[in-house]
Amino acid sequence: MLSVLTVPAFNDNYLWIIHDGVHAAVVDPGDAAPILDALKEHKLSLVAILLTHHHSDHVGGVATLLQHYKVPVFAPRNDPIANVTQPMDEGNVVTISELDLKLSVLEVPGHTLGHIAYVAAEQGWLFCGDTLFAGGCGRLFEGTPKQMLSSLDKLAALPDDTKVYCAHEYTISNLRFALAAEPGNAALTARYKVEQEKREHDVATVPSSIGIEKATNPFLRVREPAIAQQLIADGRTKNSDPITVFAALREWKNNFR
Repeated sequence: MLSVLTVPAFNDNYLWIIHDGVHAAVVDPGDAAPILDALKEHKLSLVAILLTHHHSDHVGGVATLLQHYKVPVFAPRNDPIANVTQPMDEGNVVTISELDLKLSVLEVPGHTLGHIAYVAAEQGWLFCGDTLFAGGCGRLFEGTPKQMLSSLDKLAALPDDTKVYCAHEYTISNLRFALAAEPGNAALTARYKVEQEKREHDVATVPSSIGIEKATNPFLRVREPAIAQQLIADGRTKNSDPITVFAALREWKNNFR
């Protein structure tokens, strides 16, 4: 049986280790030290590295890990990343034989132009880097609102019970913003209380699920009339076109406190 180990790093990053109790693959190792510590603690041998995009808090530990383990490095073809041995495109499948694991690759540009996500369909897992967050989405550092909305729509099409392993603990701030964008959403209000209680007890709010995100994440709900109406009432947009609504929503979130 495979499982996913949560490895906190930096101030709010989550690094993910997929393992079977013997072998392990790591997703987005921005820092090698906590990964090496976790591998040692759980007596795991690293067999693969999976990267979603080029930002340093996702790739910064790769070179050091490769000094300890000579393993393949899977990464997006269209992001500039060193030490990649297996460049990935939409539709490619990552096969990690030691774990009997297959992950399909989705191109999800927006946060970066080459950003990819990995889907383990059999296990119902999504590793989405900084494209989709619990209650939010990544900033558009390189892509356009149209690209990001298309990427999020692609992820939203996954089964509702798919677990969303995103890369940051941003959930509470994301949900505060979501409540401003859609104050009448009862499911969102209930989720905020649940996630607040988790954080008060230092429990991770990730993974969430695609179903939860579709019900409460405003960036997956830009076609909901209530969100467009809120933005129009606030003078942030003039119409309910989904791309226009998404762009206005993301701009609002960029400056939300």
